[in-house]
Amino acid sequence: MPETFVAAELASQPESWRTAAALVPEAGAVLPQPGERVAVVGCGTSWFIAMSYAVLREQAGLGITDAFAGSEFPGVRDYDRIVAISRSGTTTEIVHLLEAVGDSVTTVLVTAVDDSPATVPAAHVIALPFADERSVVQTRFATTTLALLRGSLGHDVEALAVEAEQALQIPIDEYLAADQVSFIGLGHAVGLTFEAALKTREAAQFWAESYPAMDYRHGPIAIAQPGRLVWSLGPTPAGLPEDVAATGATFVQHDLDPIAGLVVAQRFAVALAEARGLDADHPRSLTRSVILTP
Repeated sequence: MPETFVAAELASQPESWRTAAALVPEAGAVLPQPGERVAVVGCGTSWFIAMSYAVLREQAGLGITDAFAGSEFPGVRDYDRIVAISRSGTTTEIVHLLEAVGDSVTTVLVTAVDDSPATVPAAHVIALPFADERSVVQTRFATTTLALLRGSLGHDVEALAVEAEQALQIPIDEYLAADQVSFIGLGHAVGLTFEAALKTREAAQFWAESYPAMDYRHGPIAIAQPGRLVWSLGPTPAGLPEDVAATGATFVQHDLDPIAGLVVAQRFAVALAEARGLDADHPRSLTRSVILTP
């Protein structure tokens, strides 16, 4: 099977993150400032990236930061700044949200397309055209956006890029015989577990779930059994690997930052799609952007 666009795009992530890191000084002027009350919005993958950033910003003590799916933004709450994430800049919920808030609050759009509809109502636009993708399935744009946002929080993006290079080399073939996978994580990794599961469902039409790691024992562990994976992005609660082992399921964990661990999960999703004879670039029932008719 010929190489997919998504396979090449996910392999380019280390360099894409480095390019984003170079934009941090300029982008930092319009991204959330210390003490601001912030909402971060997106749809699908972009929402999960928003979730991860929101946790990291609050953990850094920089101010209340909420993450919402674009359709669920609570108009009754007051924010100092709204950060919207949209690869194409055409997603209906994001365009409508930016139009609805107008100039009542400072808005920032992070997008791969700098002349898209969402750029018109946004007060500020951070364009990442080098991270755009031909595949319907998002990989590079999502993680590059998170790398940029993490860089604005003072994180060492170069160190993350080095880990991503390591993630591209980790063997995954042993996992492809599984019949189910549950991704788990703690803190800012929770949003990335949602994204890992989404990638696996999108690309490979495969049964994948995601949970906060501490919540995994509260029910989801009931489906763990031989032939299934429990895949941790980042650190794991004490005793959980042993509890998973007792079920006969395979526990998967790599010594990587969760954003680099997500790269391994992306590779798993694409390889699984190829093993199942599926087109990972064009998953059934999906399009690059959801644009709703009036």
